[in-house]
Amino acid sequence: MALPKIDFRIMGHIFDDIDAWAIASTVAFAMVAGWLAGRWRGRRLRAELAGKPAVSKFVDASLAVLGLLLAFTFSTALTKHDQRRMMVVADSNAIGDFYTCASLLKEPVRSKLRMVIHDYAALRVNLAQHRYNETTFESALVRFQQMQDQMVELVSQALENGTPIAVSLTNTLNAVTSSHASRLVAAKDRLPTSIVLLLLLSAVSSAMLVGREQGAADETDMAGTVSFIILVTFVIFVTLDLNQPDRGLITVSQEPMKRLLSTMSQ
Repeated sequence: MALPKIDFRIMGHIFDDIDAWAIASTVAFAMVAGWLAGRWRGRRLRAELAGKPAVSKFVDASLAVLGLLLAFTFSTALTKHDQRRMMVVADSNAIGDFYTCASLLKEPVRSKLRMVIHDYAALRVNLAQHRYNETTFESALVRFQQMQDQMVELVSQALENGTPIAVSLTNTLNAVTSSHASRLVAAKDRLPTSIVLLLLLSAVSSAMLVGREQGAADETDMAGTVSFIILVTFVIFVTLDLNQPDRGLITVSQEPMKRLLSTMSQ
């Protein structure tokens, strides 16, 4: 009989749509359940061995793998977060340079182009301040494309009128469109689903093996076990929170774009 296929693309959407605290809380409960199940199995193993200690290296190996996965996923999520932050700065600089060049043009192109650029930056800030919604995001992309088409048309008019800053104006327009594409890629760049799933399974498996070892040894380090579960849960929460830039406690600051908007309004 053929095994059912798992669509990791759907699972990836599930991880992206569920808040980090909800996933971390579920993992914490799963780790507690795994620890209890492992402890129960360890006691049965001890009874089967007539009280002899059960020697196993699986606990050390699982904890090493868990530590490696926690470090790897946290580092990757932090790198992606920093990349999104740098994209905001680069996008703000590109829009600011284009706005400066537009201010040097003659009327009526100057006022029209400056207004489009202002609305473009305002839409950037407004979209980043709201929780991700597929419909809203797709409509915003359409609006961005329309604004970029207006920019191209107005720049073409300025070039036809013989502006002396033709090269700078064209280069800054290209920088705006390029930064838009780079920022879009950075916003959609998330942790691979398989890695996140492997991290969660590793956390639960480690808790189960710890409980099994404690049950086999007829010892219960409650303080150490609780601290272990809490620490792993918080690391997973922070990692997943970094992986969800549109919501949560750790978000990408839009301060560079807001400062740019304030200068445009003056």
